[in-house]
Amino acid sequence: MIRTLLLSSLLFMTSMFNAQSSTVNDLTKFVNPLIGTGGHGHVFLGANVPFGFVQLGPTQHSRGWDWCSGYHASDSILIGFGHTHLSGTGVGDLGDVAFLPVKDAKQSETRFSHDNETVSPGYYAVKLNQPNVLVELTATQRVGMHRYTFGGNERDGLLRLDLKQGVGWDHLVSSHIQQEDATTITGSRVSRGWANHQQVFFVATFSKPVKILEEQDQAIGILQVSDVSSPLLLKVALSSVSVENAKENMQKELAGWDFQGVIASAKDAWNKELSKIQIDTDNAVDREIFYTSLYHTMTAPSVFCDVNGEYYGADLKVHQGDFTNYTTLSLWDTYRAAHPLMTLIHPEKQADIAQTFIHIYRQQGKLPVWHLMGNETNCMVGNPAIPVLADLVLKGFVKDKESAYEAMRNSAMLDERGLDLLKEYGYLPFDKHEGGETVSKALEYALADACVAKVAKMLGKKKDYQYFWKRSQSYRTYFDKQSQFMRGVGSDGSFRSPFNPFDSGNEHKDYTEGNAWQYTWLVPHDVHGLVSLFPNEEQFVSKLDSLFIVEGDLGKDAPPDITGLVGQYAQGNEPSHHILYMYHYVGQPWKGAKLIRRMVREFFSDQPDGLCGNEDVGQMSAWYILSAMGLYQVEPAGGKYIIGTPLFKNVRMNVGNGKTFTIVAKDVSDENIYVQSAMLNGKPYRRSYLLFEDIVRGGVLELEMGNKPSTWGTSKKERP
Repeated sequence: MIRTLLLSSLLFMTSMFNAQSSTVNDLTKFVNPLIGTGGHGHVFLGANVPFGFVQLGPTQHSRGWDWCSGYHASDSILIGFGHTHLSGTGVGDLGDVAFLPVKDAKQSETRFSHDNETVSPGYYAVKLNQPNVLVELTATQRVGMHRYTFGGNERDGLLRLDLKQGVGWDHLVSSHIQQEDATTITGSRVSRGWANHQQVFFVATFSKPVKILEEQDQAIGILQVSDVSSPLLLKVALSSVSVENAKENMQKELAGWDFQGVIASAKDAWNKELSKIQIDTDNAVDREIFYTSLYHTMTAPSVFCDVNGEYYGADLKVHQGDFTNYTTLSLWDTYRAAHPLMTLIHPEKQADIAQTFIHIYRQQGKLPVWHLMGNETNCMVGNPAIPVLADLVLKGFVKDKESAYEAMRNSAMLDERGLDLLKEYGYLPFDKHEGGETVSKALEYALADACVAKVAKMLGKKKDYQYFWKRSQSYRTYFDKQSQFMRGVGSDGSFRSPFNPFDSGNEHKDYTEGNAWQYTWLVPHDVHGLVSLFPNEEQFVSKLDSLFIVEGDLGKDAPPDITGLVGQYAQGNEPSHHILYMYHYVGQPWKGAKLIRRMVREFFSDQPDGLCGNEDVGQMSAWYILSAMGLYQVEPAGGKYIIGTPLFKNVRMNVGNGKTFTIVAKDVSDENIYVQSAMLNGKPYRRSYLLFEDIVRGGVLELEMGNKPSTWGTSKKERP
């Protein structure tokens, strides 16, 4: 009877998703969450809703760098189903509050086969053999829901509740488990890892009575289910504030026990977001890669507040907010494409993201650098929140512009992370800054300073504008006109010697996850200024051409992030992402088009290793989405989107307020990749870029595509 029930459940699960896939407007059927679970993709696999706090999925042993999300396609051992995960990061953390079916109290892991996994947006399932249990998972924003169907030979119905385990750097500091009644267990977990002080509170409610058979140090509990003749349902609500808030989160989001209903609601939530971009293509693989990429961009930023508005702040105190607070802010990555994409398709979220940034500034004295669960990790370099917040101000998403400007200005005027030296010398001398990587840091500071300057100019702050614009020009100090590379500069004004433009070693070197070939182009805020450093435009183009041809040894301690190489261009890492579009600034958009199409085709696939580098919390996929649509924002703030080479013949983008922007690429194909002419809302259009306001007011961009370069977008008045 029970064995039949398990088989029936498996068959029902398969038929359910086949039926769902036939739905006319169901875009989730084009999402393959397994893409990026192999190679260096590091993506999260499991059940969640768009931007949800709970990301419930399988966790494996942390076996190295490629297990940063807690899961890798090469592995076949599970240690639990945790409720929090990261996606695409280069550091592992979280994995909080894990459950695992076990045969006895000693078991802490189980083998599984990838053939027995089923995954779709908002749903994950795996059939385990030891013990014989079908595990199914789904989620709301703050609640994870489990369904365990036990096979006929499983009579004990044991679950392991593990608060000790985590992912990557995570280590348990303290924990608590308490059984409140026959069907309710509550507790808390405090850990230290990438986030220095992370806390999570939970309430776990069971559909049947359970009892704690064994408890170890308030960190691990072995639970016995009273009855395994029918599936066990489990709901786990999380809060960063208190158990009481976790209970309220559950009451508001998931009071009932309709497992199929939660799956359907999660699917509806994903379809609502995925439908913001509709594409027309006959290529099924391209469609799958596109919608999976769009799916990946909506794992984070994740909601980090309770239904009552309370949240755990950057000062490690509880705050009451009148906005949606977010976390998992991988800003060094996401300021480049993920946030510019969000301003187009998620305008309703931008005011809350701005408020999140401003409140973090008020609580910790600076804008976020890489924020995780209320903690500043200070990971990566520069002031990467400044471009995002400036972009939101310049695009009209921020009401309190003065508060936003204060946060940007004061964050740029601190004395930490080399900013004191920048103020003293006007650049970062490599022999004065102990942290190294001075070229990368200074270039990132320069582009952030340009963003502060733009907002200062908007607000009529002339002195501030002049000061920050001058500071944004500090990139010129690093440019060696003889070698035509950005090089480290000492306090005496001389370049570091010896110099190898291929060397990418990080220790006591000048570049962050890169080398001189890649970082010479990190001047997205002033491309024409960078061009002017070369003897003429032709030599700039010649150097840029060489980037995609030249080959050399990256060095013995080269970081694994530098992937997806074409020459020395690295598609697999963020500092390179804007470079292809620099050709537009010198009137040669056809060169960019050829390379963009090459990257789209060579480095994104429908396989588990289908990403050429870390997903980096949506950035890698956002680059693909924008590039496949034919748009990319090079300048960090200001709303100028370069017109590249669309992959699809028709793209319809819901840009909010009932407006739709459509991109029609006539005769587009793998041969016809070059724009011949353009029409914007029925009128001839010669510029090789669009402004943000051109897009969000709605309309139609028609591109005539051909197999040979044209003169479109080449004259100086037509360039960005």
